[in-house]
Amino acid sequence: MQGLVIKNTGNSYLVRTAENGDILCKAKGRFRLEGIRSTSPVVVGDCVEISVNGDGSAFITDIGDRKNYIVRRASNLSKHSHILAANIDLTLLFVTPRFPETTTVFIDRFLVTAEAYRVPVCLVFNKMDLFDAADLEYIDGLIALYASIGYPCLKISVEENTGIDAVRKLIKGKITLFAGHSGVGKSSLINALQKNASQKVGKISDYHHKGMHTTTFSEMVELDDGGFVIDTPGIKGFGIIDMQKTEFSHYFPEIFRFSKECRYNNCLHINEPGCAVLDAVEKHCISESRYASYLNVLEDVEEEKYR
Repeated sequence: MQGLVIKNTGNSYLVRTAENGDILCKAKGRFRLEGIRSTSPVVVGDCVEISVNGDGSAFITDIGDRKNYIVRRASNLSKHSHILAANIDLTLLFVTPRFPETTTVFIDRFLVTAEAYRVPVCLVFNKMDLFDAADLEYIDGLIALYASIGYPCLKISVEENTGIDAVRKLIKGKITLFAGHSGVGKSSLINALQKNASQKVGKISDYHHKGMHTTTFSEMVELDDGGFVIDTPGIKGFGIIDMQKTEFSHYFPEIFRFSKECRYNNCLHINEPGCAVLDAVEKHCISESRYASYLNVLEDVEEEKYR
């Protein structure tokens, strides 16, 4: 029997089937013996084969090929990966300059992985009702930067119900992953989009100005307008995994464009002679923040840092 994984609860999976509705399943142990160095071999969005036993227990016996996925280094197991979700049509990456802060390094690290695994991303700037003039100017600068690279951007306020219709139109009929730090408003937006959704909403820590986890496992929510939204636990850091340092420039589209003019094919764009990327940074054709993120990602390979 075939089905779609709609929820991951750590040691079991809720699978939606056409024949028998939602079935709670376990994963066969063999998945952990096939070289999948992941915190979970089965993820939300996977198309799977399941078998149901006479006693009512059910097991996932096979995983279909994935067209794409979003993966990061597991926070406590640096050699393992943590796949957020698979078979994604679109990701909405939530960005807030404050309440909590989303840094450009975090944004760029996420975008690198999305580029590597062919996942389209739209940046969603939420909580527009909370920000002062300096914040709004900063947001406009970020939008100008990322839009120029090719990433669509939206401004929304769930609290004031602005921009929600634009999101609804964008995600209609798609499987859309909602990603970002805890407290950026992922679950609140799902509740605004789907009347019968009951995603838990948390508060921002007064001391740290960071979100507190409310979503503990990834879950797929079906929308009346068509399509699904995948709500994920908030991400504190985004460690890159399974990439070589010579690949990273390929996943910064503007850096890759200029890299074709470098003197050496294996140029890392650090201090090599005849580097067209360094020249583009000097001439402000590549933003300093994006280049700083590129160098930051390179450090991961040599020092195995996690952020």
